Amino acid sequence: MTVRTAAPEGHPFDEVLSGWLFREAETRELEADSFQNPGMLYVDLGAEIWNTVDGTMGKSCATCHDDAADTMKGIAANYPKWDADAKRPINIELQIDKCRVENMGAEAYKFDAADQKALTTYIKHQSLGTPVAVDLSQGELQTWWDRGKDIYYTRTGQLNFACASCHEANSGQRIRADHLSQGQANGFPTYRLKQANMVSLHNRFRGCIRDTRAEFPKAFSDELMALEVYVTWRGTGLSVETPAVRQ
Repeated sequence: MTVRTAAPEGHPFDEVLSGWLFREAETRELEADSFQNPGMLYVDLGAEIWNTVDGTMGKSCATCHDDAADTMKGIAANYPKWDADAKRPINIELQIDKCRVENMGAEAYKFDAADQKALTTYIKHQSLGTPVAVDLSQGELQTWWDRGKDIYYTRTGQLNFACASCHEANSGQRIRADHLSQGQANGFPTYRLKQANMVSLHNRFRGCIRDTRAEFPKAFSDELMALEVYVTWRGTGLSVETPAVRQ
């Protein structure tokens, strides 16, 4: 597992660090032990969903993609990707919904539905240890990266904070009892001990925006998809840790 690595060109840090390094030893050990990691319960549920027929076409994920351990290995490390049909970036959650609607005749999941989180966790877990690498040459992904960067540095809300206020300017410092990380996305969906639940990346984005006392965008909105592209790129080279465990 790569938890620290040289930053890509144009990155504000010389070295990118996984949020794993900012947690207490007990939390790090919990994540590393697949028998104790509570997020593995969602991996198990995701495996069941993967093999369950759903929709009017009588298909499961496995009908087209067979054994996820083979066909999904390393895939999630390269998301978000450019979707030519939608003409915008697509993440794992949106790719799942696209497959469900177009290939299975099933309904798209509601945001943060338990099955959506479990299936996303299961698919991303197949890339455990694979370095994050977003290809910005796809379609107009670079333009969305630019937009995401602007959002990352834009101060909002009554507290007048930007993402960079905590995760760049004050990375390594403490806010109350929390140790501020670089805000990497390589472990999402993440099991948060505070919530005793899996937390998706867009849920965390919205939570951070809420904490600045600003109005947060809808999940998978253009704003948050652009932010996902940029934040994921900031963790280039870090291993996929899903399911990570955080405070």
